Amino acid sequence: MEYRRVKDQDNYDDASQKDIESVHGKPLSGVATSNLPSSGGVLAKKSSWRLKSVVTLALTLLTSSQAILIVWSKRAGKYEYSVTTANFSVEALKCAFSLAALLRIWKSQGVTDDNRLSTSFDEVSVYPIPAVLYLVKNLLQYYIFAYVDAPAYQILKNFNIISTGILYRIILKKKLSEIQWAAFILLCAGCTTAQLTSSSDRVLQTPFQGWVMAIVMALLSGFAGVYTEAIMKKRPSRNINVQNFWLYIFGVLFNLIAICVQDYDDVVNKGFFHGYSFITVLMILNHALSGIAVSMVMKYADNIVKVYSTSVAMLLTAVVSVFLFRFHLSLAFFLGSTVVSVSIYLHSIGKPQPQK
Repeated sequence: MEYRRVKDQDNYDDASQKDIESVHGKPLSGVATSNLPSSGGVLAKKSSWRLKSVVTLALTLLTSSQAILIVWSKRAGKYEYSVTTANFSVEALKCAFSLAALLRIWKSQGVTDDNRLSTSFDEVSVYPIPAVLYLVKNLLQYYIFAYVDAPAYQILKNFNIISTGILYRIILKKKLSEIQWAAFILLCAGCTTAQLTSSSDRVLQTPFQGWVMAIVMALLSGFAGVYTEAIMKKRPSRNINVQNFWLYIFGVLFNLIAICVQDYDDVVNKGFFHGYSFITVLMILNHALSGIAVSMVMKYADNIVKVYSTSVAMLLTAVVSVFLFRFHLSLAFFLGSTVVSVSIYLHSIGKPQPQK
């Protein structure tokens, strides 16, 4: 399997802690840990925890505003702009942000082995795989609506939570405690409960093809996320902006292909930015920043943190929608939110204890 090439030893997390980059992009691996005073180790742990907290909070806030901006970007319930050009713009903007960050680092620190763009074929060859997986998943997302409606789709999407946990265990060999597995199942149940409506019973009438597509999409999404984490952590000292650049450049390429296949005539006749508005630009900026936040969570935390972050973001979106769209919160939402909160608490206290 291709992922074996990028999967580190089972203890790559330990290496990551020793070699993790600071916020300013300076690797700490050059300092012998044995010569550091104990206070230095404490400061390093605090800095690492602070970085994880900041990127997780940023991802939660950015993700919670995504759905709101998407709704605002519609006119009369339809997209006036091309969705494929918007996706292309997101990937191009992420590339630009990564390159700008690299230029700043090169100017202040110079070019090193860890922050140079030039790389080997073996390293760069793994980056197209997540892009292909997400492309296939996004294509299936269009076809699944032939078998399910929007409320049922939102519920079936929660398969992503379970698939991420299973693939996280299988591919990265990361162990979750029994309490954490229970918390994961509660998270899935809580998110599903919070999304229940009077018409949710229809999900049980989903045709077999719809169930298969939902499961395949969940597996693709989970595998792409776990695979990306393996790429980001394979070489802990590698500057994250270099990794992001190569990850996003293939996203640009595949989205360009999607434009040619789906919207070539519209783009040629109406223009690339036809139908764009100020809200559309904000939505693209939001998606770009969210993508960078996701990669930082993958680098400095893990997929489990990402799952919890996006789940909390879903609840925040519903709360904000009360004020913006007069959305009415149901009893199911409050019950689901309570279950999600309990799940987060159980996961935080249920970390596996190191064996003596």
